[in-house]
Amino acid sequence: MNFAAWQALSPADAAKEYLRRVAAMSDSQRRAVLASIPTEAALTRRFEAAPSSLALSGVPTLIKDLFDLGGEPTRAGSVFLSEVRPERLLGHDGSFPRDLRLAGAVVAGKTQMVEFAYGLTGENPHYGDCVHPLFPDRTSGGSSSGSAVAVASGLIPLATGTDTGGSIRLPAAFCGLFGLRLSPYQEWIEDAVPLSAPFDTAGWFTATAEDMRISLDGLLPFVIHRATPSKADARVVDPGPKRGCYLEMPHLDKEVAKACAGAAERIACVAGLTVKRALHHVFAEAVDAYLVIGSLAAWEAHRPWFDANRDRYSPVVRERLERALAWKPEQIKKARQSRDKIMRILDEYFQEYDFLVMPAAPFAALKTTELTSANRRRILELTAPASLGGLPVLTLPVNLPKTPGLTCGLQLIVQEAHDPILRVALRNWESVG
Repeated sequence: MNFAAWQALSPADAAKEYLRRVAAMSDSQRRAVLASIPTEAALTRRFEAAPSSLALSGVPTLIKDLFDLGGEPTRAGSVFLSEVRPERLLGHDGSFPRDLRLAGAVVAGKTQMVEFAYGLTGENPHYGDCVHPLFPDRTSGGSSSGSAVAVASGLIPLATGTDTGGSIRLPAAFCGLFGLRLSPYQEWIEDAVPLSAPFDTAGWFTATAEDMRISLDGLLPFVIHRATPSKADARVVDPGPKRGCYLEMPHLDKEVAKACAGAAERIACVAGLTVKRALHHVFAEAVDAYLVIGSLAAWEAHRPWFDANRDRYSPVVRERLERALAWKPEQIKKARQSRDKIMRILDEYFQEYDFLVMPAAPFAALKTTELTSANRRRILELTAPASLGGLPVLTLPVNLPKTPGLTCGLQLIVQEAHDPILRVALRNWESVG
């Protein structure tokens, strides 16, 4: 059911339909995907109270459990956050849920996630792992795993996520979704539970290109100038002569490389040799720079309570946090220099071009036996450059024909989330189907 199908239901029927879909989930996946579920009476009241005649009026939405939601605890996929940050126990709406409600959306609960958003593969030993909706032996991707699975499985048409090093882009690619990440230090992410502030961004998932276009119209005015939302305008504004390149990347599975190159032809030409060499040369330093700078910022966020709760973290997250203490001064210096170089090369690129297209994932959704540090690094080779550049990215799903249901994705990287090229690309994806 897309936005329009949900909007056609009465408040009572919409609440019943959502909870019917929740009840159809297995117990293990319900626990792994959903952090909270409202009662039918409460949800009906929310549908009844939603503003009318707005782009997102009556669209049920799930909130990643990094964002505060009035009357509900924020756990961030952990077992102790509300103890060390009691203000997040039963606080008021954060800025993102608040604006979603103002845009007409109906908040239907919260989604689970990788613990403290520190991971890309949808695993959480406390609440359960989020598996791919069509392939239970494969991961959904993370850290916004619960949100991605909720949309990909048809439970809900819209769900929020966050993206630090790919936590919207990767699950969108794995689950065949459209995903948008915004920019760091934007209002919606500023009051969320931080992972790594220099790279943290807010965003969301939809299952269709049309729904993503509608959500852009309904939500981006809040980001741009706090404008009063209005009914979505279905017309596409001609962006003029927009220019962009598709950057072929190494270390992709062959089928993914072929599918991404074919899909990219819809919106961009292949980068010329000079551009390709310049970007590859600098992007080669992106993973190490991201890991060092990201872990240092994550450690600062957790340092006040880490020692007292060390054994309450999952081993993987604990190890990643403690890694920050092992970096040598020369490694930190090099990482910062690499980040500066990447930001400069991106600035130079965007002086000549309007957008950059890259693969979003080097492979299809991984099997659980393939969740290795080497594969994590392959993912970050693709996602870290935009993270280091602090750039918005729209992820576009790409089908892999050899195995129906498996997907990869393209990153459409822009300087501003309101760039009209995003809507043009979405129109293109709608026309192809």
